[in-house]
Amino acid sequence: MKNQKLLLQKMSGVSLMLLLFLFFSNCAGGGGTFSTDVWNITYDDQEGGISLTYKSKNICNGMYASYQWEGKEIKTSDYARHKISTGKVSDSFGKGHIYKVEYTDKELPELTQYFYLYPDKEYILTDFTVEAKEEISSAKMAPVNVDSISGFLQAGDNRALFIPFDNDKWIRYQSHPLGFDTLVSYEVTAIFNNESRNGLVIGSVEHDNWKTAISIGKGMNDNIGSLVCYGGMADEQTRDVKAHGALVGKKIKSPKVFLGFFENWCDGLEAYAKANAVIAPPKAWEKAVPFGWNSWGALQFNLTYEKAMEVSDYFKENLQNNHFVNPDQTVYIGLDSGWDCMNEEQLKSFIEKCKSNGQIGGIYWTPFTDWARDPERTVDAAPEYKYKDIYLYANGKPQELDGAYAVDPTHPAVEAMMKKTSGLFHRAGFEYVKMDFMTHGAMEADKWYNPEIKTGIQGYNYGMKLLNQYFGDMYINLSISPVFPAQYAQSRRIACDAWNQIKDTEYTLNALSYGWWQKYIYQYNDADHIVLRDATDGENRARITSGVITGIYITGDDFSAGGGKDGKEKSQKYLTNPEVNAVATGEVFRPVEGNGEKSEHIFVRQTPDGRFHCAVFNYSDQEQTTTLSLERIGLDKARSYQVKELWSGNETSAEGQLEVTVPSKDVQLFEFK
Repeated sequence: MKNQKLLLQKMSGVSLMLLLFLFFSNCAGGGGTFSTDVWNITYDDQEGGISLTYKSKNICNGMYASYQWEGKEIKTSDYARHKISTGKVSDSFGKGHIYKVEYTDKELPELTQYFYLYPDKEYILTDFTVEAKEEISSAKMAPVNVDSISGFLQAGDNRALFIPFDNDKWIRYQSHPLGFDTLVSYEVTAIFNNESRNGLVIGSVEHDNWKTAISIGKGMNDNIGSLVCYGGMADEQTRDVKAHGALVGKKIKSPKVFLGFFENWCDGLEAYAKANAVIAPPKAWEKAVPFGWNSWGALQFNLTYEKAMEVSDYFKENLQNNHFVNPDQTVYIGLDSGWDCMNEEQLKSFIEKCKSNGQIGGIYWTPFTDWARDPERTVDAAPEYKYKDIYLYANGKPQELDGAYAVDPTHPAVEAMMKKTSGLFHRAGFEYVKMDFMTHGAMEADKWYNPEIKTGIQGYNYGMKLLNQYFGDMYINLSISPVFPAQYAQSRRIACDAWNQIKDTEYTLNALSYGWWQKYIYQYNDADHIVLRDATDGENRARITSGVITGIYITGDDFSAGGGKDGKEKSQKYLTNPEVNAVATGEVFRPVEGNGEKSEHIFVRQTPDGRFHCAVFNYSDQEQTTTLSLERIGLDKARSYQVKELWSGNETSAEGQLEVTVPSKDVQLFEFK
């Protein structure tokens, strides 16, 4: 009995200690730690914020959330009390844990900060809510603020990526060496060491309400200084002249932010893209990657009904029977801007021609623009309205971008135009549509027709949902558009317009260098139409290869009866290489390095069946020789490989390294076995 009493006393002491621990970890001022296999998260009272550790590597200390309210920036450190608790979560990311910090202050709305940790993930997710009894509003909410970040990168070639909001105005991605004063990237960035490839990836994985930016402050060359990831960006790069709209409600929420540390920054950006796809899955597509043609490459506004019919026959007679055909044995023949030179009967006749030739017809539209810029013009599909009724105004003026006025995606006249246009496309038999100048629909505005819409991205989502209602049974390819949201189209052009010269190839590959990961939020990336005429043979090979390794495979020369001989001869010479075309599966290549002054020049892909491909480009006017380290590009340095260059058919072997000489303005495309 005596021993039993002692045991009960000891157990009571343990229980009391456990209760005290639970009490103090859930009350004002209490610190708390939670760990997974790789992450350790702690509320640090001294730092006044969150400390994050990844595999014993300190990522940051003193991380806090902030928001804009009544003209002031409110930080979690402004609150008098906080309470920490943990719980379990089972969601689309898997089974995990929530680390929650609740902040209260009699002068401020309640703020609840969430961190989502999953045992098998190299990243965490975080967001926060602000709640009050009365309605509140905020035009900026920042889940991640770090005033002075830890030195999480080793010394060396340390960099941060600029990722653009959209692909308009020939904007470029950029890998910046650290040491800059300030860098702002849109939606996501990677901060990495190019030698070891270790790096941090941070960005928004929700795109319903906010345009998100990451602002990086000055630090040393081996490390950044400050880091802020926030919803509420609106500037020239988002094509806005008006501040970001404010969310309004008794409870409002920040964007959810992805933060992860990876051994390879490329793996990190792919993980980021796949996390976005968990929340908003890519638009489904069960067929093969599109091969085909688009009229804007060469014909542009010289497109006619007769020429479109002749192009269809040209593909049937010269290319489809000679390896230029996708795995479904299909080619897409697309009419771009200028198709309205045809009436409905001609459009139907064109589709009949395509079908008889084993092809699918494509067409073009810009749903959120008024190119006439005529406020008094009547909206044909909704004659009770004039265009001045449907513009997106900023500071009382119509907003002009790329020569067109932006229209309100939430206005019923815009839906009427969608209904009318989709009706025409469906009656004619089109199954593929290129949607262009989409950023117009995402601009911030004085107001929207739908009063529930408060931000540009909310308006864009509203319009894109309608677009899918009317065009969703067609293949949708976005042209000029924001990167996010991505769930409304099967593919998106990875950069702005590109034609036939090596500068066009380099520009396209600049976007592939730092935006290839968008393959995981869309079914395919789009390298734009491939034009061959008036360029060298090397430029032809390089431009075709840029399309093959990026995604969909769309050509653009004038293949009508009156079209030039140059483009036709080159098409039959270069679009018909069976081994090159076999590489065009829609699966994307990714860069080997991340330090190109403009774009990378070496890209690789490992296929599920064990094939390995490597493309080496030369953008210069001089022949260049590169020594490829097989280990660096992702192969076993101890193995011997049979190597075939697919354009020339030349074969060799390699072990450890391969010396590659690329003529000026050309490419070498290798297959390793």
